[in-house]
Amino acid sequence: MTFLIKGVKLSQLATTRVTIPFHVSVRNHWNKDWKASKYPETEEERKAAAKKYGMHPSEYQPYPDDGLGYGDYPKLKDEPVERRDPYYPWDMPELKRNFGDPIHIQNSLYSEDRYGTAAPLRYSKSTMFYSFLGVMTFFFGAYFFLEDYKMFRPVMPPQKPGNGQVHYTFEPKN
Repeated sequence: MTFLIKGVKLSQLATTRVTIPFHVSVRNHWNKDWKASKYPETEEERKAAAKKYGMHPSEYQPYPDDGLGYGDYPKLKDEPVERRDPYYPWDMPELKRNFGDPIHIQNSLYSEDRYGTAAPLRYSKSTMFYSFLGVMTFFFGAYFFLEDYKMFRPVMPPQKPGNGQVHYTFEPKN
């Protein structure tokens, strides 16, 4: 009988230990907690939104209420990920961000495998344009002037046996 009572107590203890972290993780880290609310109109709403996104109220600035539907989401500077310090001890070094940092509204545009404005151009845009134009002109001119001089592989016509002719035999030679 004591064996059954101990088993019930252990099962109750195990379920309480498992469910407490589960409820905490579900309650505090859902996407609904990070969903943008309506545009903050009062100072209290601005402070609450800054606290929601983990920012100081002095550095929190929402997108303007122009009908795009960004709500209270913070307006972050347009900084590509490749410009961030690679030697900083990031929480997520593959994304170069810390846990709890707000993500840019155009995150898919500014990630490290996408468009980036951090690196200066090696050549000016006019140099790149004229180089492209010169290469395309060369290839178009070569095609246009050499169109009459077709190239072919110099091979003989296929040697196929004629009808009724014997070209080889398996008879032993005498």
